[in-house]
Amino acid sequence: MSDNDDDYIYDEASGEWLPASEVKAKAAAAAEVRDASGNVLADGDAVMLIKDLKVKGAGQTLKQGTVIRSIRLTDNPEEIDCRHDTIKGLVLRTEFVRKR
Repeated sequence: MSDNDDDYIYDEASGEWLPASEVKAKAAAAAEVRDASGNVLADGDAVMLIKDLKVKGAGQTLKQGTVIRSIRLTDNPEEIDCRHDTIKGLVLRTEFVRKR
């Protein structure tokens, strides 16, 4: 199949046949990672916590307002991989961070 507007793809969520270009646009929009305020996040951004978070396995709490630098995006658009001074391999949910 070619990538022109004559191609249609069946969308199981809506139960309709949609143009291939529209399906690709929806997939690209869904891949964007957004913080709690709706700002788009990218690799290397700095974020700030908007809530106190207990870190499982580390036995400590990250306080609201803590700045996390150099985030990395993951395959899951709801999670980011990051480092804190005392915690390595930290994964945070995007609903608890705001872009700085």
